Amino acid sequence: MTYKEKIKLPSKFENFTENKKMGFLKMKQLKESGKKVAGVFCTYTPLELVYAADMIPVSLCATTEDSIKYSEADLPKNLCPLIRSSYGFAVSDTCPYFYFSDIIIGETTCDGKKKMYELMSDFKNVHIMQLPQNNTDPISLKLWINEIYKLKRVLEENFDVEITDDKLKKAIKDGNEERKNLRKFFELGKLNPSPLSGVTMSSTQDSFGFNFNRKEKNEMIVKKTQEIYKIWEKEFKNKKERKPRILITGCPVGGVREKILTTIEKAGADIVAYENCSGVREKLTLIDETIENPIEAIAKKYLNISCSVMSPNKKRFEDLDMLIDEYQIDAVIEIVLQACHTFAIESTKVKKFVTEKKHKPYIYIESDYSMNDIGQISTRIEAFLEMI
Repeated sequence: MTYKEKIKLPSKFENFTENKKMGFLKMKQLKESGKKVAGVFCTYTPLELVYAADMIPVSLCATTEDSIKYSEADLPKNLCPLIRSSYGFAVSDTCPYFYFSDIIIGETTCDGKKKMYELMSDFKNVHIMQLPQNNTDPISLKLWINEIYKLKRVLEENFDVEITDDKLKKAIKDGNEERKNLRKFFELGKLNPSPLSGVTMSSTQDSFGFNFNRKEKNEMIVKKTQEIYKIWEKEFKNKKERKPRILITGCPVGGVREKILTTIEKAGADIVAYENCSGVREKLTLIDETIENPIEAIAKKYLNISCSVMSPNKKRFEDLDMLIDEYQIDAVIEIVLQACHTFAIESTKVKKFVTEKKHKPYIYIESDYSMNDIGQISTRIEAFLEMI
């Protein structure tokens, strides 16, 4: 049997949305042409090394409740739904992108994920990056630089490629361009009134990820941003309609988009900014292209991401301070997934910062991927917005 004949549709392909189906078909074509794929879950994964290895990075499925049932034989039920969904897709072979990944690049952002990766390595090629949990200590940077060198060697040895400094510098330049373009897209939320709903903003960003040609993706982001701005100038610029402007912070929200984000906007608010992994957090800082050693430059940028796994996590509050001001935020809603302990505990400081320093209303919502609590969440959100 030839390599091309081995490429086939995974089970339950029909359950995926049209955009995801199109993305999968593009991925299938790329695999048939001989391209190698690296599956990733987290914004700490240094994508520049993947691109420099002439591979395609793809964000893996982790945002639906349907896959969780497949994880229950191996994972506890009181674990974070994102982890259970990720593992469920993997172990059941129902995620097209996991199916085609030649390597999974994991990271020790939390105890649940790092142990889940151990189980995943029993049936998939998994490389785990040991992420330091402090991003201010110089020793942490040295450790992270070493982890990136390890990843470089793993990719070179596994896929018979050479990752040169020139390739890394090219990938850094392309990555910075993409970050700047995505940042401009998210900055559409600064416009008042907002030209698009926060749900649309979130789902549109997801759709960008289904284009695996980086040049085309960048052109698509720029074009979409320009189109939306022109519509705003023509139809929204002089409107006087006033809705509460909401900033979302906390965990990734892809798995609760319909349940929580849609509920917020149906209740009469505008989500205009996302300070989380699903939003602008990783895009705020570029890789310093003037640093001679590209590995060091990459390490400094990625270690500076303000996830709650970092202790202390000073940058998150600096980012919140800036975003609340620049996006004219009226209130902050923190969304934390069940059993995500770092975000749950750090929410105490976030609440204090938002209410006492920024003098803005704040609400904490903890949930999972099921729809069981939608009534309670809807009631709480409506009551919260009435107080603004």
